Amino acid sequence: MQKILNYINGELVEPNSKKWIDNIDPATGDVYSLIPDSDSSDIDSAARAAKDAFPAWANTSNEERYRVLNKLVELIKENADELALAESIDNGKPLKLAQKVDIPRAWQNFEFFATGIMHFASESHNMQAANTINYTLRQPIGVVGCISPWNLPLYLFTWKIAPAIAAGNCVVAKPSEVTPMTAYLLSELAIKAGLPKGVLNIVHGLGHKVGDSITRNPEIKAISFTGGTKTGEAIASIAAPMFKKLSLELGGKNPNLVFADCDYKKALSTSVMSSFANQGQICLCGSRIYIEESIYEKFKEDFVAKVNKLKVGNPLDSDSNLGAVVSKDHQEKVLSYIDLAVEEGGTILTGGKKLELDGECKNGYFIAPTVIEGLDNNCRIQQEEIFGPVVTLTPFKNEEHALELANSSQYGLSSTIWTQDLNRANRIANKIDAGIVWVNCWLHRDLRTPFGGVKNSGVGREGGFEVFKFFTEPKNVCIQWS
Repeated sequence: MQKILNYINGELVEPNSKKWIDNIDPATGDVYSLIPDSDSSDIDSAARAAKDAFPAWANTSNEERYRVLNKLVELIKENADELALAESIDNGKPLKLAQKVDIPRAWQNFEFFATGIMHFASESHNMQAANTINYTLRQPIGVVGCISPWNLPLYLFTWKIAPAIAAGNCVVAKPSEVTPMTAYLLSELAIKAGLPKGVLNIVHGLGHKVGDSITRNPEIKAISFTGGTKTGEAIASIAAPMFKKLSLELGGKNPNLVFADCDYKKALSTSVMSSFANQGQICLCGSRIYIEESIYEKFKEDFVAKVNKLKVGNPLDSDSNLGAVVSKDHQEKVLSYIDLAVEEGGTILTGGKKLELDGECKNGYFIAPTVIEGLDNNCRIQQEEIFGPVVTLTPFKNEEHALELANSSQYGLSSTIWTQDLNRANRIANKIDAGIVWVNCWLHRDLRTPFGGVKNSGVGREGGFEVFKFFTEPKNVCIQWS
């Protein structure tokens, strides 16, 4: 049985507890590796290593940091097939999705931020009447904590650690204990790339042990977290009184507004994809689809027909559109929401059940893609994040009604608008409660743009120069001459 190891001070090491957690393949239900059951002592070791490494790394030139990180980029590319296979097995997602999206974004994150730091500039302000000039220094924080989720394991893990390291910080990172494999493989590649000891430390384990210890450790000065809103609340309650910087990318319940004047074919096909990509386990999936009344019945019929053509199967099969959800617990959670939808008066148009496949996947955690209509907009299914292959369809009367429905949620991460009326698109984009608005497209991501949400979807922004601002501290220097 393979043992995943922690990566502390440049070495792969067992947890201090010598205890392990089962790592389960969600497509088969079988244990296939062991995860370190780390605790606060492992975090203390990682934080000390990061603190010791910080002075030298902070004083390393941007060009040298780029050189080291670019070696890691090349190694990820060279090992892309192995990483994609590991991601598919660990997460349950289709292999072709990991090959097309997850692994390319992992190396793109390192490449983008390693290059970006060389273009990150600060400001100066000339007070000519006082013979004075102010300039701003942007200096790395020190030791920072990065906690990433299970849905896009390497994709979002690198999204955090790449800018932190590029900006000159040293990192103590925790990948999800549900999907740890590619973070472990990355630690092996970091050693091969020659990343200096202590710059990146990866500690595996349970959230209430490892994540909590990262949050509480006094040497860790900032926390970047992506995950559930409740966990974000817990992190904030601990970190805020310690005056740590916080970046929290939390839940979403994203609206998809389909107007009658849309490019119908594109809106239909993209809406199916944005509903069920990665089994609906993407924070940006459109889980609430609002459709203008005049095309509601036709769109519903065509949407369900397309969903019924999706194949749920072995993630390693090239023709599988959906794989397994990430765990048995998550499968039970999603199914409980489907049962609740029926109790709340919803009608299941398709799906609504777990699937039992043949062969090696007979014990896997599969759910049929599910479409529900007839729900009041204020019911729990419309308001709470399910994070699975479940979407609701609801008609709206006009633009004002569509905005009212869309903005009724406690969340405000992303939204999608389907219309060929440019004036309408701009009006809604201005008024909708969301940190990201896509018009006539979905999941087009330019890494230069800010990423994050409003309301209960989080605090702060990632991406572009925004994340460099988070991972650095500004210092104003004022000089007067005679």
